[in-house]
Amino acid sequence: MRAMVLHAPRQPLQDEERPLPVPGPGEVLVRVEACAICRTDLHVVDGELTEPKLPLIPGHEIAGEIAGAGPGARRFQPGDRVGVPWLGRTCGRCPYCQSGRENLCTEAQFTGYTRDGGFAEYAVADERFCFPLPAGYAPAAAAPLLCAGLIGYRSLRKAGYAPRLGIYGYGAAAHIVAQVARHECRRVFAFTRPGDKAGQAFAKSVGAAWAGGTDEDPPEQLDAALLFAPAGELVPLALRHVGKGGKVVCGGIHMSEIPAFSYDLLWGERSVCSVANLTRRDGMEFLALAPRVPVQTTVRTFPLAEANDALELLRSGRIKGAAVLLPGAGAAPPRREAAGRQAVAV
Repeated sequence: MRAMVLHAPRQPLQDEERPLPVPGPGEVLVRVEACAICRTDLHVVDGELTEPKLPLIPGHEIAGEIAGAGPGARRFQPGDRVGVPWLGRTCGRCPYCQSGRENLCTEAQFTGYTRDGGFAEYAVADERFCFPLPAGYAPAAAAPLLCAGLIGYRSLRKAGYAPRLGIYGYGAAAHIVAQVARHECRRVFAFTRPGDKAGQAFAKSVGAAWAGGTDEDPPEQLDAALLFAPAGELVPLALRHVGKGGKVVCGGIHMSEIPAFSYDLLWGERSVCSVANLTRRDGMEFLALAPRVPVQTTVRTFPLAEANDALELLRSGRIKGAAVLLPGAGAAPPRREAAGRQAVAV
């Protein structure tokens, strides 16, 4: 199979031919039809997440079909459409797993970080941590649901009651969670990079009541804020915009240093929390909800061999919505296309 492989942090991925992976007990072989690119992939490639297995095939937003199964794997049949998320396996024994918090498992394995992921034509996954994909989504449309959608959904649930919701960093996760928030009759206030008029127009197109730069104040006080941009300086800014009892939820796995801020920004029972990974319950709930909204994913597709180009566009903030690799696209130029009934091309 073809795969894009990371051999060392801060180095380009290498286009390689690799042996077809063999599923072990309880595992399935997935033919990768699409794999979305997440900012976490950037953190891995750029060395900001410091413990990847090397060499590594990145990618943890996999949409594909079952192509084989290892011993004892009986949950899926060949040809079934499945999604493979970031959380690749847990121990099931630690206090976190035993208390319904498997996202905090002390021995967790992660797709595209400690396990090979989906920047390849095939991937192996633990069948227990795969999700049946909802009908009506083409592979490129479904792929961003597997992390951008799931982490956005978990972040929204952590925010709790929040009729006026601020979202900072309007990329893949934000454009999905904004649709869920609007479905729940929340008002969404979008914050982009200062001066990013195209990004602000995009935010409004997916339901934001207001969109402006992070250097601007929203027209109303917020009840909660979700931060998807990995910029620590946004934390005190968001605290300044939320009212008493408000919550600032940091949805990323990595963030730059948070600057000191005065206690009055936190006072009034405001709080700051992070979101770590996901649970299988999150996945089942969100993938059942997505077609009812219905969530429409905005994607820009690339052939597998152009993964480095796609990563650079994401790094520089030039992707609106989600970048998605299509392993079956061969060496054709990048395509900008609707990836199904519930996708929008950019």
